This record gives sequence, structure tokens and C-alpha cells, in this order.
Amino acid sequence: MKIEKNNVVALTYSLSIPDSEGETDVVEVVSENDPMYFIHGISGLPEGFESQIEGLSAGDTFDFTVSPEEGYGEYDEEAVVDLPKSVFQNSEVDQNELLQVGNIIPMTNEEGERLHGQIVEIQDDVVIMNFNHPLAGKEMHFSGKVLSVRAATREELDHGHVHGTGGVHHH
Repeated sequence: MKIEKNNVVALTYSLSIPDSEGETDVVEVVSENDPMYFIHGISGLPEGFESQIEGLSAGDTFDFTVSPEEGYGEYDEEAVVDLPKSVFQNSEVDQNELLQVGNIIPMTNEEGERLHGQIVEIQDDVVIMNFNHPLAGKEMHFSGKVLSVRAATREELDHGHVHGTGGVHHH
């Protein structure tokens, strides 16, 4: 069976991106102990990734690069914003624990979209957040292997994610 829309795929991969010196830097490794499972075509993975593995079968290996245009887009300077510290006041959270450089905080913009921002810098009453995807502007190099391909069940397609092995467990 080949990888095509609505098939459940399990694969392993390593993802590397060029670092600031242009050297290759492995940033993520998915091994056979804990493969990645997804439903092809509705995975939320970059289109450039899905189009490269389409048509492969279990046992096939892959090795390709996804450009920023086909990945997470170019880095957007305007996605780095200053927010007043008062935005982060929340009775359930200790502000000092929350506000640490490097922390990634889920937020909602004026349109009600969910975004994830990473704290870049903290000043007296301002927090500088970067809402770019961590891989924005990066060329992503994937190499790996397809472990299995099967048809998604009706329930998986209705829910939009994999159930059972490697998937979401509903209780």
C-alpha cells in the first residue's frame, strides 16, 4: 500500500536545519521505538513534507529538503512584538515562572486565532515575544524510513487523527 490521502503512515526521521554558521544541525529525531503516526493529507504537516513522501510504501527510505516556502514560511520580523506585562497576569499562574526567556506560551490574538509565542526578552513592564514558527525561514532536511501504511478508519477520518497504536487514546 502506498502513501496517499487518508492513509495512516508510521515513519521515522531525523530533521536537520542549517545553524547560523550554515552547518547542519540535527534538531529532531524520531526513532523506531516511538515512530510518528499521522493521516496523510490532513496531518497539519507542511505540504512540502507530504508531497515528498506521497507514493512511498512501507520499507522505503526518503531523504529530501523542504524550502521555507513549502515549510513554515519565511521569518517575519513583524511577528516579533512587545506586549505589556499586564497581559500575562493570570490568577492561576505564577508570573515569575511563566515569564522566562525561551518559554513558549499559547496565546490568542484579536481574531481569536491560537498562536504560540516564544519569550525573547523581558524588560521592566514589557515582554518581547516572537510568534514566528521555530522553523520559519529554515530549510528543513528530512531523512528517514516509512515503517507502515494502512487505510485510516472512518472514525479516524471523522476525528482527524490516528487512534490505536501511536495515536490519540480517548477515555
